[in-house]
Amino acid sequence: MPSIIAQDSSFLAVQKRAGMPVQPDPSGDPDLLTVLRNRMKEPGIGLVHRLDRPVSGVVLFARSAEALANLNRQFQDRTVKKVYWAIVEGTWKGPEVLENSVSHDARHHKARVGEHVEDQDKVARIQVKALAVGDRYSLLQVIPEGGAFHQIRVQLSATGHAIKGDVKYGARRGEKDRSIALHAKSIAFKHPVTHERMKVGAEIPDQPLWKSLVGLMGTPGQL
Repeated sequence: MPSIIAQDSSFLAVQKRAGMPVQPDPSGDPDLLTVLRNRMKEPGIGLVHRLDRPVSGVVLFARSAEALANLNRQFQDRTVKKVYWAIVEGTWKGPEVLENSVSHDARHHKARVGEHVEDQDKVARIQVKALAVGDRYSLLQVIPEGGAFHQIRVQLSATGHAIKGDVKYGARRGEKDRSIALHAKSIAFKHPVTHERMKVGAEIPDQPLWKSLVGLMGTPGQL
């Protein structure tokens, strides 16, 4: 059973492992939505948003049609705050804000970036904060605005700092389990019934590099 972080009669917040699809896909592999529906015997559980298959972290689900509609509106209105942690290659010296046009190359299932956008409504923007910086890898906090396809992955790659394991966007090598070092750390939203502001977070992956970098937070170090 996937690890449930928080729940009530309206929503579920679940920790997804890297490599598991959020919903059914052509691979036919077990997916998070179907597993939850079957094991909780709730066929009406609704998917509110998605995480890429190789990404880990918190995923939000609705347990009623009303809650689903409410949470969908919050995502459309961009009032939901998602915070990601990412391990990138190299010593991060990038800016605190990245802005690009991001287009979806459906043929190659990739995102592509451009530097200038005339229509500011179409700009993809992410806020970046270095949490731990080493010679080989850096741990970043990333807060996206909006939800453009693969925007975090392609925008970090465009700076020359690909996410560890993300060979699609230029990482030196992939992981055996095809995961990438991008983790949905937390999500904040208004409760769909009480309208109370909620924040739920996911534990970091249980892997040595993640633990080492987290241990360096706030102190100089080399990894």
